[in-house]
Amino acid sequence: MPPPSTTPMISSSQEDELLAQAAHKTLFEQGLKIRYEVAGPAYVDAALAGGASNFARPMQELVTEACWGSVWARPGLERKQRSLLNIAMLCALNRGPELAAHVRGALTNGATEIEIRETILQVAIYCGMPAGLEGFKIAERVILGVKAEAQQDDGKKEKEG
Repeated sequence: MPPPSTTPMISSSQEDELLAQAAHKTLFEQGLKIRYEVAGPAYVDAALAGGASNFARPMQELVTEACWGSVWARPGLERKQRSLLNIAMLCALNRGPELAAHVRGALTNGATEIEIRETILQVAIYCGMPAGLEGFKIAERVILGVKAEAQQDDGKKEKEG
């Protein structure tokens, strides 16, 4: 007769729960990595800090796992394509703060100003001029801000060099 095991027995439902927790953790970690790469530390840190309460934390976990860890990690579309799709959808839905974040992310993912502009023009035709006009205002503000940040960074490098 084999010696009794010192490892506690776990039920199949407990095992299933442990596997589910491990899967959630993997998706969250993968999603967090992609989220930081696309949206940048300042945006992600602010979003996570805003979702730090017990009430809001599950939403940030869901966004990070499902959106970033599952969908953004899938093969089939490059990050730039996903960014341009998000710009179109967020513009059409009039989701200004998220649109601004995704315009910045699109630039990070290699989208050009022209690609962003053409995406929003497409939205204007199919979703209405007000959506397009608001999208242009937001996108231009973000693009100008990114350019200003780049100029400041270049100025700092020149002073240091």
